[in-house]
Amino acid sequence: MKPINDDYKMKKEYAFTGGIRGRFYTPKKISTTIRLDDDILLYLKKIAGLKKIGYQTLLNSLLREYMQKGSM
Repeated sequence: MKPINDDYKMKKEYAFTGGIRGRFYTPKKISTTIRLDDDILLYLKKIAGLKKIGYQTLLNSLLREYMQKGSM
């Protein structure tokens, strides 16, 4: 029988040079309904089409950028 290693002391430093950022993180998406003006939605869909991303993804990134700037 193999002995069990009960030595669980933390090292002083760990090297994460080969690590992948966000590997085990999955953002939680919440389904919601919002009402947008026609011209706003058309603009978002047009820009999203040019960037080859979904318009909801574009809207999410625009809102996140606005939020991170601390604009209010």
